[in-house]
This record gives sequence, structure tokens and C-alpha cells, in this order.
Amino acid sequence: MNQLANYIKQRLSLREPLKEALDIVAHLSEAIELDKETDLQKAMETVQASFKTFTDFERSFPSLCFSIATGVGKTRLMGACIAYLHLHHGIRNFFVLAPNITIYEKLIEDFGNPSNPKYVFSGIAEFVHNQPVIITGDNYDSHAATARMYAEQEIRINVFNISKFNRDAATPTRGAERGRAPRIKRLSEILGQSYWDYLSKLNDLVILMDEAHRYKADASSAAINELQPVFGIELTATPMDERGNVFKNIVYEYSLAQALADGKYVKNPAIAYRTDFDARGLSEKEVEMVKLEDAVSLHEDVKTELEVYAINNNVKKVKPFILVVCRDTTHAKETLDYIKSYNFFRGMYADKVIQIDSSVNDEQNARLLETVEHYDNPVEIVVHVNMLAEGWDVTNLYTICPLRKADSIKLIEQTIGRGLRLPYNGERTGVEKIDRLTVVAHDNFQKVIDAAQDPNSILKRFSFVEIPPEGPAEKTEPITTVTTVQAQQQEEQKKIEAIQVPEQKQKAQVSLNAKSLIINAIATLPKMEGVTKLDDLNKPEIKREIIQKVQQAVRSDLFGHETVKEAENEYNQIVTGYKSKVIEIPRIDLVQDNIETWFEDFDLDTSSGFDLRVLREEIVIHDLATQEKTRIGVQHGAQFRDTRINQVIAELMNHPEIDYDTCADLLQKLVRQALEKLESQLDEPKELPTLIRQSKKLIAGRIWEQMQHHFRMSEPAYGQPKVLPFTEILPWSGSALQNNGYKDYRETVNPTSHVPRYIYMGFTKACHPQYKFDSKSEKDFAQILEQDTDVLKWLRPADKQFRIYWANNSRQYHPDFVVETNDTIYMAEVKARDEINTPEVQDKKRAAEMYCRYATEYTTANGGKPWRYLLVPHDVVASNRSFLFLLNQS
Repeated sequence: MNQLANYIKQRLSLREPLKEALDIVAHLSEAIELDKETDLQKAMETVQASFKTFTDFERSFPSLCFSIATGVGKTRLMGACIAYLHLHHGIRNFFVLAPNITIYEKLIEDFGNPSNPKYVFSGIAEFVHNQPVIITGDNYDSHAATARMYAEQEIRINVFNISKFNRDAATPTRGAERGRAPRIKRLSEILGQSYWDYLSKLNDLVILMDEAHRYKADASSAAINELQPVFGIELTATPMDERGNVFKNIVYEYSLAQALADGKYVKNPAIAYRTDFDARGLSEKEVEMVKLEDAVSLHEDVKTELEVYAINNNVKKVKPFILVVCRDTTHAKETLDYIKSYNFFRGMYADKVIQIDSSVNDEQNARLLETVEHYDNPVEIVVHVNMLAEGWDVTNLYTICPLRKADSIKLIEQTIGRGLRLPYNGERTGVEKIDRLTVVAHDNFQKVIDAAQDPNSILKRFSFVEIPPEGPAEKTEPITTVTTVQAQQQEEQKKIEAIQVPEQKQKAQVSLNAKSLIINAIATLPKMEGVTKLDDLNKPEIKREIIQKVQQAVRSDLFGHETVKEAENEYNQIVTGYKSKVIEIPRIDLVQDNIETWFEDFDLDTSSGFDLRVLREEIVIHDLATQEKTRIGVQHGAQFRDTRINQVIAELMNHPEIDYDTCADLLQKLVRQALEKLESQLDEPKELPTLIRQSKKLIAGRIWEQMQHHFRMSEPAYGQPKVLPFTEILPWSGSALQNNGYKDYRETVNPTSHVPRYIYMGFTKACHPQYKFDSKSEKDFAQILEQDTDVLKWLRPADKQFRIYWANNSRQYHPDFVVETNDTIYMAEVKARDEINTPEVQDKKRAAEMYCRYATEYTTANGGKPWRYLLVPHDVVASNRSFLFLLNQS
């Protein structure tokens, strides 16, 4: 196992595909001699032996291609490769090639700016004290750059744009420069040679090619070969040249289809279509109008979802945008004018759309496109033809609307790469709409369906979004619902503002201020000494503490004295009212302990799989003149530093599941049993070292096959958490229809699939005045809670109300309901019956039950109510049932 490679993987938090790619770089940089005089034929044979996709370097030096899907992290892999090659091989000179000015500028930032969030060496301690020198296509001949070229300890990363590189490297043939060498090849007084000569003479120059498919043209390829690097690393998502020929030097592939199948690193692409849409009766213009209208509806829907997610999870806000793909510049201008017109959503997007193509040379548009990810950037629609270059790697593209007819399927496949990157740390959130990129394809839907049947097409990985015949759902907007306590305060404030008599208004405001200050102070109580439950609010010392907080808050207020006096007089009444509207939820951070893994002790079964024999070894001498062949036997004189057992153990250690420190005795025993079996079958015991040398990988593989059956993993467990008495009830955020989006909870909704569309009101026992429900069963459950006399209060908790983690702490559990009765507090979940026994639901159930256990231990020790978890099958929930009935069904 390569410890340095593992160190880099850990420090740079590399994703699995990038880890695999780095392992290949580590392996082949050892197997191939990194030298200008390396034997290319021998190096090719070495690579061919391990990689079936590789047949030729295609360059005059060893160069390996890594085909990795857009959005997975190719730039980070380049940083990992540079770190490895420097730290392991001592290489100090690197040349990074960019295909255009966009990627060129991005790479300079990613490699040279430690304050950049995407800095590729973040976490590599050795690069903190010896930060690489970044030499660019703009400063390579400056005094500042050349002065550091000969410094022994410097790590030098040259970043060049291929167009400038080609221009500088090619010999001018006309004009004033005719007969004169390009600037990069001219003599530098500081260097004593040209920069080109300096680079090509370096005996440790490694070249890294971003978007490598752009450097297969004759001029580019010739210029790269002239540099004579010792090693090349090529990265691309499309490993084909301009003629469609697949690269011959591919050693690793992680395609877009694989990324979509893994469901981790990129958005899930989806095709949106209208049910029973028939374009035959519509003009081309009318079809485009429908598609643009639906694109905006999809856009507004995900915009609301993103805003709600940001509020609920306290993360950055993301503003999505639409990409409209047009036939040509004339069509793009017509589309832009239509979107800006009053006929398109009454001009709502007139100031939110830009056109990007060769006919528009607008610096302001260019800046707006460059900053389109910024939340305060107004652009929500980008109209373009073919001007969005590689490297335009935005994370907030969510809707694509192709208006081009020609080659539509190919267009969809090519265009989605622009929007597959994820906005939140490059990871999926688990929220379907936020993890989805949608392509509007009404008129081409059947073609997409047909193309998706091709096993080689990425379209088979697409999901589908159906838009009803009447068009998209109504526009939604984000809302935040405060607690019932806060809502009552807001209502009181409105009444005060309507009072006309100054004295009455002042008195009412003083009373409300006193109530608000007391309630705000209660939020800090769980951290105070002597507070174990809400009833402790009645203790004289707690009352004094809260009144003191009120005094501090109003010490500079004109009516502060009156407010404090009101707080003292009304304290008990205010506390009683507060307690009647909240449920005491203990603050518990429920986190899983680290999972332990181990191998059970066992004896190796050598009855099969260990019948190995020593292979015949001889040297063949081929006389080229006579074509005669002679053979001589091999004499082994090289000595292995490791013992026979350790040679096999070294191969076993390539499996990351094996930790030598914890299973050394088992490894020693298993390998010894294997070697004893092998030795017993040999004609001569002295042949064993040769057999081990020839077959150690195979021997280790047979042992590993059996070890896997004895691999064990502990059940996730929860450590003893710290418990605080109670936490405030948090507001929750969601979305609501802009028109007619609110209903009374007792109102019947048909069809039942429309239940999630509305906000429901009219509750008298709930801790919030309004809620949304994900299903009819949840809505009916809430109605049971409202009408059942055994239920005192209930709550649909906000996403952050509980801190219950599961799935090795990678997921957080959000229960559907919290219900308080006279003697118990219940955490409840309504779940489809056929899902109850699934591993995911059962894992969440175990986590919830563990919370209830710890909560009960605390509350019952302090005079409170016990907690219990309910998992309720959806088919027993009906509005005419009682809560007790549901308890008996759970």
C-alpha cells in the first residue's frame, strides 16, 4: 500500500474515482522510467500489460490519459498528481496546459492562490512552507519569474493557454515578424537562453493537459513534443480527437454514465415533457413559446426549493438560471427580444436575460456571465448559440431549454455537461429538485425515449419530469412560519399599531415588550445552573435572573422602568401562556460512534486453489543474422530484503480493508499455512522462493478471497450524549402557491396527490399556526391530533429541531410529528406500509428510539414525561380514528 498516495488522498479529500486515478499515477510513475532517454517501446509494453484500453502513448514521451466525467474534479486530480510526483520523485518542474482563456485564468487561481476555496494543494503541509511558484504565459519573461527559475528548492508550475503557447511556439511566416523567432524562443539575458530552450532542457519536466482532446491537432501536438517532457498526464471528459478517434493512451475511465449511476458527484439529469403534447398542430414559434414558458415554470419551482433549503440548513443561497440554446445568432436575438417583451410573463425577465454569442461583444454581458453564480447577479436566463467555452463550470445551471432542431439528441448529450456540477460542496443534498438538472424536450421527447434505449447513450440514465396537459403547476414562493407564540406576539403588535389613543398605545406596547423580553430570555435558560425543565421558570431565583436580563435589555429605553415593572407583575401569567404553547424537547446531539472492523480468526482452507507449480524460466537468445534461437537457464542471484512470508503480506496490504497493526498475527498464520501447503507439493523445497516470486500476487489473492468471508463490522452505536433540558421551538420554512395556496386543515383536497401543494391553517393545539404535509396520511394524522382529547399539543418539527444522526453520521433524521399527551411525549412517523421494513426506515427507527431512550432517562429523572417512538403504517390513518387506536397499531 502506497502510504504517500494515501496521505494525499486523505489531505485533499479525493473522491473515489480520483483516488483510483492517483493510484495509477503512483504505480506507473514507478514502473516507467521518468527520464528523457526512456525506452518508449519498453514503457508502452509495461503499460499495455496492465491496461487493456492502452495501446500507444501517441506522443514522443510517456503520456497517460485519464477520462473523467465533468464535475468529478479533474483539477483536483492534477493537484494530487503534482503533489505526489514532487514528494515521491522529487520533481520540481510542471507545465499545465489550458485549452482557452477561461480555464487558463481559473487554473492560475486554483494552483496559485491559497485563499481560493478551490486551491488544489489545501491540506498538503509540505506546500504550505514551500508554496509553488506559478509562472504563466503572461509573466514567463519577467524579471520576477526568471529570478526564481534556478532556485534549488522551488516547485515551479508553468500555466499556459494553448493558443498563446502555439502562437509563441510556432515560427512566424509573414509580416514584420517574418524570419524572427517567436518571443518564447528568443534569447533571454537573464536566463542566458530562451525560455523555450530552458523548458525543453529540464530533466524533470512533467506536462499536465487539461481538456486533453484539444491538443491532438498537428500544431499543438508538435509543440508539446518539442518540449520533451519526461512524463505526461492528460485529462478529459471526451477522449476523442476531431475525427472521432478514441485516444489510444487511456489508462483510466470514469464516464458520465458511471457518475450518473453512482449518484454522488453530479446532478441527476431529467427530461421534462408535457403529457400528450402534440407539436404537429403548432408552428415552430409556438412550440418554442411553450418550451420557454415551461422552462420558466421549472426554474421558478427550483428557485423556491433552493431558497427554502438554504433557510432550513443555514447554508449559502443559490440563484438558479436557465440556459436557452438557439440555432444561430439571428434566432438568439429574436429569442432575447421575446423574453424581454411584455408578452413573456409581462416583462418579468426583461432585466434578467443576456445573450452570449459571436454577434454580441458586450463587456457588461461578459461580466454578468462570469459572475452568474453570484446570488446578487440579476441574470436568470442565458441565451446562447455556441459561445459557452469549456471551463465554464458553473454550479447553478438547473434548466436547459434547447430550441435547436438539428441533431437534437446529440445537442442534449453535449449541453448537459454545462449544468451537472452541484452547488453544495459538489455533493448531492438528497432533495430531488436541488440535485436535478432538467432539459425541456417537448417536441423531441419520443426521440429522447428511443435514444435512451441505446446502452451506449447517457440518456438511459435520465429520469423524466411530467408536466400536466394544462401546463406547469402554479408559481410558488418561499415562506417561513414562526411559532404560535411568535405569531401571537405579531398579532398583538398589529393591534397596538391600530390604537389611536397615545396613552393606551404606550401601555399596550410596554406590556408586549415585557412579554417578548421574558420569552427571549427563556431561550438561554437550558444553559443556566439549576434549570432542568420548564417548570423551573417558577423558581424565585430563575425569575430574578430573567428580570435582570429584562433590565439589561431596556436600560437605555425611554419606558424601560415601566417595562421592568410590567415584567415583574405579569411574569407568572406570561410563563404559563408560554408553557401552554410549546413542547419540552430535550437538546441532544445524537451522534454515532466510529464503526469497528476486524477479521475473525480462522484457518486457511488449502484444499483447493493452492496447487501452484514453478514456471519454467529461461533466457531466449535470437540471432538476427541466422534467425537461430538458443536458450539458457536463469540463475537467480538477487536477494529479497523481505522474508518469504512478508513478501506475500506486502501484496495483501494492497487491500485497504486490511490493517496490519490489528491483524498481524492472523496474516502471519494464514500466509504460513499457504506456504506450507505450497512447499509440500514441490519436488524440491528450494524452489519455494522462486514460486513466491512468480506467484505472490496470486497467493495473496487466494488468501484474500477467504479473508473476505471472515470480515466483520460492528453495529453503529451511539455514545452517551450530553443532554440539555429543553430547546426552543424553531420556525420552519417551505413553499406556498402564490395564488390560493392556503386551506383549512379540515378541508378535503381532491385529488389527494394535490395535498402537498397547500399550506394548512386553523390548528388550535399545534406549536405553529400553519403546516405543509407530504401526503394525505400525514394530513389525516394531524386532524386526529387536533380532535383527540388525549392530545394536549403537537408539532411538525423544523428540519434542524432535532440533531439525530444515522448512516455513519452522514444523514440526519427529521421526524414527522411530536405529540404530547397527559403522560407521554411521542416522536411519530407516518410511513407507507411497504416501506416500514426497509433497511433505511429501520435504521432511522433505531436512531429515533435511541433519542427517546436518552430523553426519557433525563426527563423522568427530573420530573418530566417519558418519550416514546411511533412508526405508524399509512393505511391505518384515517380522520375518524383516535390517537389511542394508532398507538395500538404501531
